[in-house]
Amino acid sequence: MTRDDDLQRLLLAVHALTRIAALDTQSEAPAAQWRTLTLLRDHGPQRLGDLATLSRVTQPGMTRLVHQMDAAGLVARTAHPGDSRVSVVTATGAGLAALERWYEQFRGALAPHVADMSDDEWQAVSVAAAALSARVGLVPVGSHEVPAKKEKEAVR
Repeated sequence: MTRDDDLQRLLLAVHALTRIAALDTQSEAPAAQWRTLTLLRDHGPQRLGDLATLSRVTQPGMTRLVHQMDAAGLVARTAHPGDSRVSVVTATGAGLAALERWYEQFRGALAPHVADMSDDEWQAVSVAAAALSARVGLVPVGSHEVPAKKEKEAVR
């Protein structure tokens, strides 16, 4: 088995776990909502177009999603300080609290599916999660401070 095969197996397993947890939590909120809140939590306020790019969706799709999330009180839209035609999207306190509750439900849904893993398996998961998270720039769990540089870039 090659390294590429290992990465593909890992990716497919993560996707399968995500689907299982989504079904088990019976959450009716779209996955894109949680992804968007996570991006805003980890990268700070974003221009709408930049948020669409980060999330890898179209700008019209992100506009619709942000409109729904704004109506639900999960995000706030403000005018860009340098260009009032541009919207800047920020996660609200209610949005971040909802995100944390969803992550708790998600972890709870996954727990029974991995409860029988050995300590060695957990160690392998921990090492893989840390290594891959670092490579893709994910913020470590529990560390949600936005670096000043990223925050400045978000509203330029």
